[in-house]
Formats: sequence, C-alpha cells, structure tokens
Amino acid sequence: MAEPTAAQPPVTIKKYANRRLYNTATSSYVTLENLAQMVKEGTDFVVFDAKTGEDITRPVLTQIIVEEEGKGQNLLPISFLRQLIGFYGDSMQWLVPGYLENAMRSFGRNQEQMRRAMQDAFGGMFPFAVPFEQMSKQNISMIEQAMKIWAPFSPPPPGGVAASDPQADAIADLKRQVDVLQRQLNALNDKPK
Repeated sequence: MAEPTAAQPPVTIKKYANRRLYNTATSSYVTLENLAQMVKEGTDFVVFDAKTGEDITRPVLTQIIVEEEGKGQNLLPISFLRQLIGFYGDSMQWLVPGYLENAMRSFGRNQEQMRRAMQDAFGGMFPFAVPFEQMSKQNISMIEQAMKIWAPFSPPPPGGVAASDPQADAIADLKRQVDVLQRQLNALNDKPK
C-alpha cells in the first residue's frame, strides 16, 4: 500500500442522501470498492455529507473495512477486535489511536523491506507467500500483546490462567517475536544475490 502524498490536497468525496458517493476530482460517482482502491494507491481523500457538510471519512473507511472483512478478507483477528472494543470508554482510550497508527506505519515499513528483500532474492518472482502470512500473524500477535500491556487488569483469556506479571510476560513475548522477525530479515539479507 502506498503512503498518501502530502504535496496534493486530499480528493473530496461527497456522500448524498441516496448513499451515492461522488468524486469531485473526476466528476463521477464512485463505490466503496473504488475508495478502497484509492487507499491502496495512496490517494488521500476526505468524505463529506453533501447535505450537512459533516466530515464522515472515518465511518466510510470503517464501512470499507467491514465490507472487506465480509468478503473473507479477514485481517482482524477476533481477539484483536474484542480488545479494541474493550478500549472504548476506557481511561487509556486516548492512547490507542496513536499507538495503532505507529504500529501500522512500522508494519508497513517492515512489509516493504520484506517485499524488496524477496524481490532481490528471487528476481522479482514471489513463490513463497507462506513466510509473509506467518510474519503477518506475528505482527498482529505483537500488536495484540502490546495492547495487553495497556490493559494489564483485563480478565485472562477463556480457559487460560492469568500470568503472574502480565506486563513483563507481554514485553518478553514481544522481544521474542521481534528477535524472530530480525533473524528472518537477516537470513533474507544474507542470501547471495
């Protein structure tokens, strides 16, 4: 996924009462699928309610995620969704958006480094999707563990036993996972070109 460019102002999308979305830059109606593609291309946009002028970008982006998840593009594990819901109304809620934004930015950088390493190692061919799936799962797991640090007094998982020091266990687990990722990156960088 490309990063939005700061040089150009965001494209304005207007949402009408009939739920149609209008791209003012192209003077055409668009769908949520078109907006999802714009995100993937790094095109920044804002969505306004055509009648009230209210910025509704967040609910529209959330709707895109819900639709993608409904198509079977399950990126958000159930345990992560439960933890995220648990933060609404929590005293630490204000930390979550910034933390998730930084974690996803870091994940994006790591993902791009891995893509380049794989392209260098395999001449542009992409035969091994499994390592990326494993890394994605590890990264999601790291995010989940980090979120547990912010909620050390949450109940233990179903059928699980509460750790003696949840914060220390979570940090130790994160360190182990970072070490695994670092070893994988080093192994890819050490392969002959």
